[in-house]
Amino acid sequence: MKISTKGKYALEIAVDLAVHSDQEHRESLKNIARRRGLSEKYLERIVKMLCSAGIVSGARGVRGGYCLSRDAENITVLEVLRASEGELAPVECLIREPDCGIVCGECPTRGVWFEMWEIIKDTAGKITVSDIAKKSADM
Repeated sequence: MKISTKGKYALEIAVDLAVHSDQEHRESLKNIARRRGLSEKYLERIVKMLCSAGIVSGARGVRGGYCLSRDAENITVLEVLRASEGELAPVECLIREPDCGIVCGECPTRGVWFEMWEIIKDTAGKITVSDIAKKSADM
């Protein structure tokens, strides 16, 4: 499993919003891009995915911008990555019957992939955006 820049930037956006915005004060993508040294155009596409997943909410107008849709303590890294990357399983056979020629139930390596994937999901499902935001505030 390799996380693309889309997933990395999605997590950057969520953490930045946890630190710099709330329901009363929304943040612009321009400011996020400037602070993080990222492309504003690319962030626009990613924030749309986060909005669709219910992680981020946006508003237009004078008081427009973006903020997290709910408390950062209730948003996990796994949720952010799934919203931006889609399915994250390291091998296809963990999510559907592959066309590799081996019957999944007889595959000697599938169990190893499954165990690895469970550890990754468990870890990413325990770490919250709030956890990361607190660490970044300490830096």
